[in-house]
Amino acid sequence: MAKNLVIVESPTKTKTLSRFLGKDYTILATVGHIIDLPKSKLGIDVDDSFRPDYSVIKGKEKVIKELKKAAKKADAIFLAPDPDREGEAIAWHVANSLEGSTKAELFRISFNEITKTAVKAAFDTPREIDTDLVNAQQARRVLDRLVGYKVSPFLWKTITHSLSAGRVQSVALRLVCEREQQIAAFEPKEYWQIEGLFNSQHNEEFKARLHSIEGKSVVAPQDKASKTKITIKSQEEVDGHLEALKGADYLVQEIRKTERVRKPLPPFITSTLQQEAARAIGLSPKATMTVAQQLYEGVELDSTGPTGLITYMRTDSVRIAGEALSKVREQIGSDYGKEYLPNKPIQYGKKKGAQDAHEAIRPTYVELTPQSVKKKLTPRQFKLYSLIWSRFVASQMKPAVYDVETVDISAAEKYIFRASAQRLKFDGFLKVYQETKEAGDNGNGNGNGNGVDALPELSENEKVDLKELLPKQSFTKPPARFSEAMLVKQLEADGIGRPSTYATIISTLKDRKYVETKERRLFPTDLGQAVNKILVESFPDLFNVKFTATMEQELDQVEEGKEDWVKIMTDFYGPFRKTLDDLKGRESEIKESMVETTDEKCEKCGSPMVIKWGRNGRFLACSSYPDCRSTRPLPEEEAKQKTDEKCEKCGSAMVIKTGRFGRFLACSGYPDCKNTKAITIGVACPRDGCNGQLVEKQTRTKKLFYGCSKYPKCDFATWDEPVAKECPACKHPFMVRKVYKRKGEFLRCPECKHEVTPEPKESEPAETSA
Repeated sequence: MAKNLVIVESPTKTKTLSRFLGKDYTILATVGHIIDLPKSKLGIDVDDSFRPDYSVIKGKEKVIKELKKAAKKADAIFLAPDPDREGEAIAWHVANSLEGSTKAELFRISFNEITKTAVKAAFDTPREIDTDLVNAQQARRVLDRLVGYKVSPFLWKTITHSLSAGRVQSVALRLVCEREQQIAAFEPKEYWQIEGLFNSQHNEEFKARLHSIEGKSVVAPQDKASKTKITIKSQEEVDGHLEALKGADYLVQEIRKTERVRKPLPPFITSTLQQEAARAIGLSPKATMTVAQQLYEGVELDSTGPTGLITYMRTDSVRIAGEALSKVREQIGSDYGKEYLPNKPIQYGKKKGAQDAHEAIRPTYVELTPQSVKKKLTPRQFKLYSLIWSRFVASQMKPAVYDVETVDISAAEKYIFRASAQRLKFDGFLKVYQETKEAGDNGNGNGNGNGVDALPELSENEKVDLKELLPKQSFTKPPARFSEAMLVKQLEADGIGRPSTYATIISTLKDRKYVETKERRLFPTDLGQAVNKILVESFPDLFNVKFTATMEQELDQVEEGKEDWVKIMTDFYGPFRKTLDDLKGRESEIKESMVETTDEKCEKCGSPMVIKWGRNGRFLACSSYPDCRSTRPLPEEEAKQKTDEKCEKCGSAMVIKTGRFGRFLACSGYPDCKNTKAITIGVACPRDGCNGQLVEKQTRTKKLFYGCSKYPKCDFATWDEPVAKECPACKHPFMVRKVYKRKGEFLRCPECKHEVTPEPKESEPAETSA
């Protein structure tokens, strides 16, 4: 029996570590947390220094039993969960669970990358569990539990049951809703730009845009008045300027030739990786973290076992280890030449508030280029690894250099037209990596140049011929809705959440159906806007960007040992409890304020219909309730529910409805006809002799499964989602969708087990958030 016991979080990591540690080490995994607050109750004694009432997570009893059994036989126990506050808390809970079960000494070890060098260094320098980190995790967990378990019931009473509020997720929802409000309230403003089409003395045509009038820059409408800027706001103004420019002489007033240097970006941190992965390869933050976890824990490149390909992916530091810098400089010199290598390594400044506990996200072995490992990676793994590798290598390369030429042309004494050209002189880091751009918030701008690669040969004081003036009418645009990448950027800028939470925040908003994704943009749903309205009006201080950011800073100070977590909880809980007490008894009044009146009339009694909230969303209800209990869907929802299918009993149209076991088809003639049936998914039942179709169903606990429409006559059922794709190997009529943490999403034949990789889903990946 091995003398040393190593306890990690992930089973995948056990395989990677076994490559380096040998037979003297037994490696077991906790598979995440083993201890947590109970789900059935608050689990916090607010009168006893906010003492948590921890309990074993359901299903983890067997894990703890195995850990205790192995610990009894070990001489030394190394606690090696992930190197963050969650990992530290897991190590602490494991240590407490093993107390009394072993005489072995316990050590905490951590490593930022799973390489032989890093692992050996961790074992050479074991430490004690960091109680500051544990307290920071505990403080966040307790704070989030208090907010969630105290505020969510308030939502149940004022909107509908089963809603949830979160300390950070609700602030993120507020950002999305406020952006939607800004868009709805936006009033476009007219403005004009004027371009001139010119000919040089050598009869070469080029364009220049009106840049300034009497020394004032011509720009799109500004929020604030400016003495140095001017906006052309109407056709009338344009006509006046065109008249003044008619017949004017156009002279080249100034030519400026400069060199522009474009520096590389620093290597990825969690937030920038999530942003770039969303923009460049269409991965949601949740999917990005799942794939990054796979790359960190290890991928099987050869018969020796899994290899960890990247460093730890939850970090807000751009720091790079000295050894990694040396390796990447060797790689750059070898692959791209000395002209791309700076004289010394590039150091990136630490941003304000960064924890700097871990390195930036980088490849563990820079010599493993994306192409060299492509065949061993899934498509998603390859794309993400390529991004991480390229960004890291580019971060240590020379800047790109451009030749820039700017030409100012004067006319009628007070007008200046400007043309500019930019040509890439030295590609530098662009040889390896270029960041993907996303549409900005409004798309407005003065556009001072024409964006060409080269201008004709001109000289100062040269007269150029005007061929045509080209006025263009434009309107200011509202701020853009957040994409997932933009929301991550905003959360980081506002100090909301931390690197480990961005993905969870967004996926929770989508899972709760508070927001939905359309064309890669986040739209608040009616439910999300209703929840936001109630929370902001009832808890204006709690769900406030500034308050949440300040709380994040205080929790970080706990992690740094500068603040006592119980004091922070005490300072928070007093005002929080007072707000809750003030709201008691007002739930019915607040719920009534959410009711919307309509012009619709009740079909039964003629009273006005009002819009109310129920467990399946908004619906029309008679205002004479409880005397009249008439209800019906909203007109727009009613339209969505209609299908082309006819009821086989009465011939009426079938409509889609949602019940306790999910969606189903019901006769629109209800209550006269109560016929219902399940919605099929386009896959025939595979049982011999059965002519049923597979349908989507739900258990009592809302777990999705697929069964035969002929039940109970045919009891075929499967947890896996059938997909109407014939197996290319054995011609089985359908395959099933599978999702594994290490392999990602793929299709498997239920007959011969042949596997194929489907096209990735853009916005709702099936992987579990790491």
